[in-house]
Amino acid sequence: MGERSFSTAAIRDGYDSSKHFYSVNPPIYQTAGFDLEDIDRTRRLWTGAEGGGIYSRVGNPTAAVLEERFASLEGGKAAVALSSGMAAISYTLLLLGEGGGNIVAASSLYGAAQLALASFYRKFGIETRFVQERNDPAAYEKLIDDDTKVVYLESISNPNIELYDIDAIANAAHRHGVPVVVDNTVATPYLYKPFEHGADITVYSATKEINGHGNTIAGLVVEKGDFPYEEKRFPYLYEKTWKLRDLKDHPRSPVEFIPGAPVIAGLKLYYTEFLGGALGSFESFLTLQGLSTLPVRLDKKIQTTRRLVEYLEKRKGVQWVRYPLAEGSAYSRLASRDFPKGPGALFSLGFDGTREQLGEFIRSLHNFSYHVNIGDVRTLITNCAENTHTELPEDLQSLADIPQNLLRVSVGLEDVQDLIEDLDQAFTKVLGG
Repeated sequence: MGERSFSTAAIRDGYDSSKHFYSVNPPIYQTAGFDLEDIDRTRRLWTGAEGGGIYSRVGNPTAAVLEERFASLEGGKAAVALSSGMAAISYTLLLLGEGGGNIVAASSLYGAAQLALASFYRKFGIETRFVQERNDPAAYEKLIDDDTKVVYLESISNPNIELYDIDAIANAAHRHGVPVVVDNTVATPYLYKPFEHGADITVYSATKEINGHGNTIAGLVVEKGDFPYEEKRFPYLYEKTWKLRDLKDHPRSPVEFIPGAPVIAGLKLYYTEFLGGALGSFESFLTLQGLSTLPVRLDKKIQTTRRLVEYLEKRKGVQWVRYPLAEGSAYSRLASRDFPKGPGALFSLGFDGTREQLGEFIRSLHNFSYHVNIGDVRTLITNCAENTHTELPEDLQSLADIPQNLLRVSVGLEDVQDLIEDLDQAFTKVLGG
């Protein structure tokens, strides 16, 4: 049998019903611990010689199905499911930055991630160098030095919907022995596979399009499996420890414990062990359920997004629309090259009115929900400068290009005509015909 298509793999990969009492759906293993059977099996479990549940704080069979399925969809070596997208981002960057150093990052990112990079990670000796000209691959390379631990960016930026030449950025980073971490939350592996463009690790808020129903918080990290981590730059990946010993009590390092995926090994064996944050069984189940319908949902959403963008480009009261397929977009070439199915279901617009009028406009909408999530079945709208990015100081908001009149729209599954008519009546009510 040949390789499964994405839609089939999203439903079937990583699951053998015969190992789960022939349940059609992966069961929810709602248990704190697991019977270890005997002391010999216990030894095999703790040394990794045998896979299986020990204690749900560090892993659960429902989450294991999600991890295996998602690694398969992404084309990666291994994955870990975590309690949120921010856990996925922070755990990954803190692990790669252990001992200090710097991160070279794009300068327009999800608000919490940008603030963490700008200030929180400094508490752990990790500095961030934001790329001013984030569309220029050479600008990333200029900031890399011997202390750079990672290059970090989003495949589709939130909320500006910018696209980057990750192939070129990855080539530049790899010339210096630096791995590339891509937040692929908005695109998902259905629209874009970062590993095929040079990325080494992907992170996700699975809360968003992957789950797709706004009913759980979840994160994922996937490692491609072929990056040559240099011992000089990443010595902690080569440190042998009793915790990772084999059956003969030989201490091992993360690079030995999961060959090709030492970052996933570190996250599973240190970060979830000592900091917690593994994804629970029920949340894993909900994420698997959402993942199974991802292609159908995104195909419809992208069609709706295109219709909404076309409508808004001509609408009085709209200063601009940011979407790679919008008229005059600087990202149309990359959208055509890298996103043949479409560049996601997220866009932003510039509201041509006062703050008071913007507030009245939002209150006048009936088929748009006003809150900070994205990737829901519901269409969502928010003014990022005053919520998702409100914690960023003025200089960082300016660097990220988040103007006060920016409205971000996450397209859902409602009928497109209902959405257009709703926008039309709200614009007319607030700004006139």
